[in-house]
Amino acid sequence: MKQMIGMTAILMLFLTACGQQPKQNKQTKYEITKSDAEWKKVLSPIAFDIMVRRGTERAYQNPYYNNPEKGIYVSAATGEPLFSSEDKYDSGTGWPSFTKPINSKAIAVIHDSSFGMSRDEVVEAKTGLHLGHVFDDGPRDKGGLRYCMNSAAFKFIKK
Repeated sequence: MKQMIGMTAILMLFLTACGQQPKQNKQTKYEITKSDAEWKKVLSPIAFDIMVRRGTERAYQNPYYNNPEKGIYVSAATGEPLFSSEDKYDSGTGWPSFTKPINSKAIAVIHDSSFGMSRDEVVEAKTGLHLGHVFDDGPRDKGGLRYCMNSAAFKFIKK
């Protein structure tokens, strides 16, 4: 019974590894700021939950984790190009994973210590809106980083 409880706890941590809600860094000023009501007019309900409320989508049940198309992933909030299919790979986590952003200045990485965890949250640099997390367990030959992103934070533009 104790083993079952322990395994269930580990499974739950794994399944939510890309999107638990960190505390927002209130000292950071972003170029684009909007109220929740304004973001609700721009974003779909799921994108609002992910980006503004810092939620996460379910693993393997999101549109881009297994997207084989060539193109770019732009912010659902601003249209800013963020990631390319050229840098996308199957990490086995059920979320779209990338080895690097298109432009490192388009994203910002902030420390996330929510839920007793220590990890790095990835936000859009202009808005501070949540995109996902970055981990150091990516492909070593590509720099070793895994940008674990939420599909709802993106719009895909096919080449």
